[in-house]
Amino acid sequence: MRHEPVLLKEILESLDLKPNDNVVDCTLGDAGHAEAMLEKIAPQGKLLGIDMDVEAVLRAKRFLYRFATATAGSRLMAGNDRVAAVKNNFANLKIIVTESNFGPVNAILIDLGWSSPQFAERGRGFSFGSNEPLDMRYDARSVIPSERSGVEESLTLSKRDPSTAVGMITLTAAEIVNTHSANELAKIFKNFGEEKLSKEIAEAIVQFRKEKKIERTGELTEIILQVYRTKLHTDKEIPWIGGLHPATKVYQALRMEVNHELENLKQVLPQAVEVLAVGGRLAVISFHSLEDRIVKQFFKSNKQIKLVNKKPIMASEEEIKNNPRARSAKLRVIEKV
Repeated sequence: MRHEPVLLKEILESLDLKPNDNVVDCTLGDAGHAEAMLEKIAPQGKLLGIDMDVEAVLRAKRFLYRFATATAGSRLMAGNDRVAAVKNNFANLKIIVTESNFGPVNAILIDLGWSSPQFAERGRGFSFGSNEPLDMRYDARSVIPSERSGVEESLTLSKRDPSTAVGMITLTAAEIVNTHSANELAKIFKNFGEEKLSKEIAEAIVQFRKEKKIERTGELTEIILQVYRTKLHTDKEIPWIGGLHPATKVYQALRMEVNHELENLKQVLPQAVEVLAVGGRLAVISFHSLEDRIVKQFFKSNKQIKLVNKKPIMASEEEIKNNPRARSAKLRVIEKV
């Protein structure tokens, strides 16, 4: 199964891509956006694709093989290569572009959605639909850049291991649910998942782990379901809430916490503007109100850019019908002046 890119037509139009432009896809995934952009910037336009998931990089290389894809992790393109796929964190964007000697950068895409194969096929505990190890890390060596670290220090570490940045090593979801206090867990569930029963679920997790360490998604899901059964006075196996599985918001919150998604977003936005050529465009697709707020506020406060669209671009009813996950997608685009 290949992930279906959202807002593809709108991305191609908003980025105003021209033949021979150079594009950075910060969230390569299954390369649906990348493939379409490469066709748009033919015959000599190049694309630098970034993804933290090594499996995503390998999958993308297969989909983009006809464009002569450089070796995964490589910083160099051969003369006939139009695309390079790099395993890294997009929070290191400036370093990646510099080390790749890639430019001028005419367009950048950041799609903050997670592809379906990453949830369904990785076995890392992203989904409550199966019983897997409770990991949720995008990459086993995932880190976030420290705000106090300088470019030189980051560059040094990047050369030693191009998949890492300066910062704190990511905890797994299992480590979080087994070590954080009830108050800390409730805060994560409420802030990142907008979970109404955040306090009750957090307390149930702490109570459960007194007897047994929570190691698999099946255990966490059952804890959440039992809280909802008690709250709703029902014995249904899955007491669906407004069409959502009761575990949806907690899993979203843990995923965002594990992978430092908001911190990474805050790190990459100023770097994206910096590496863009004048007249270049940056497009960001968000799926969560917290993400969209960060993007909106950054765009509003930055004096180097102008808004291409004052209001976010949303998916059409036709796209939503064919791809329901596009319903929550919001596209914001700016141009560097």
